[in-house]
Amino acid sequence: MNNQITKPTKLLSDDGDLIEAGYAKSMLFEYDRNKIAANPWRIKEWDYYLIYNDKFAVALTVADNSYMGMVSASVIDFTVPKEKTVSPMFWFPFGKTNLPTTSKTGDTKYRNKRADFEFNNFDGKRRLKASIKNFDGDKDFICEFTLSNEPPESMVIAIPFNKQKHFYLNQKIVGFRAKGFAQVGDENINFDDSNTFAILDWGRGVWTYENTWYWSSAAGEIDGHSFGFNLGYGFGDTSKATENMLFYDGKAHKLDDIQFVIPTKNGELDFMAEWKFVSANGRFNATFTPIIDRHSFTNALVLSSNQHQVFGRFNGTAILDDGKVIKMNDFLGFAEKVDNKW
Repeated sequence: MNNQITKPTKLLSDDGDLIEAGYAKSMLFEYDRNKIAANPWRIKEWDYYLIYNDKFAVALTVADNSYMGMVSASVIDFTVPKEKTVSPMFWFPFGKTNLPTTSKTGDTKYRNKRADFEFNNFDGKRRLKASIKNFDGDKDFICEFTLSNEPPESMVIAIPFNKQKHFYLNQKIVGFRAKGFAQVGDENINFDDSNTFAILDWGRGVWTYENTWYWSSAAGEIDGHSFGFNLGYGFGDTSKATENMLFYDGKAHKLDDIQFVIPTKNGELDFMAEWKFVSANGRFNATFTPIIDRHSFTNALVLSSNQHQVFGRFNGTAILDDGKVIKMNDFLGFAEKVDNKW
């Protein structure tokens, strides 16, 4: 049973325990890193933005995972298709990256000799600036975006793991409008806010060592109305809250459990074949036709990460709380499966 949080509350007790598991439609949880009572090597914090239109996408990440930090940029061309991702790492930040304690205010910054990332939050807008030297051979990457029209409601969950003092606080804001540019070498891509949308994945928590998660999201317009969704599962104890929601004209509509059905071929998951999405109560049913798999695999002794972030088009139906049926026709978004030992 999903437990909705409707009033502001502290996230952790003085002993470092999650006070109440549940979901909210805005950031009502007060996160204080100093209240964490678990092993500091297990703390994970990140800001991830995806900006995209029908032809191109840019993804930007700043993460402080205690023993390892990372900035990352991806440029994806749906028309070819092709993608390029570069993720410079830095070691043992243990919170020195100073990521904001709330998604509502504060700036995210990281700079070294190769990369310079800055996410500013001001006057109801967000400005994202990033650069990486030698992003593609000797070609440098630079981008700048302004995000506006933040939806009034979003997906927020606070859930425990099956290990004491471990928890996950996460917000997904789906459906910003975005404008700006991205440049790799001499190639420039312009993004106009008439057809460009953005998604924020804001995460803070203490994670267990080995995890698998499934996540899918999309944002756009259907019949002149803003529409999007956030779906996911696989991590932590979701008995009190899942992250499954629809968003219509900025308002959130809670869904029950969702299953990602990824086809197999010769005993292996076939990420580029057609997926199916099925909800427990029939309120989200869709097929997903992949365009490109942004796959990355890292294996460094005790640490490993196998990520398949697949971009493609959704066809099917989503049903709002009042029974209104939304028909998705080639609705562009992504779905991913990630296996981490981190």
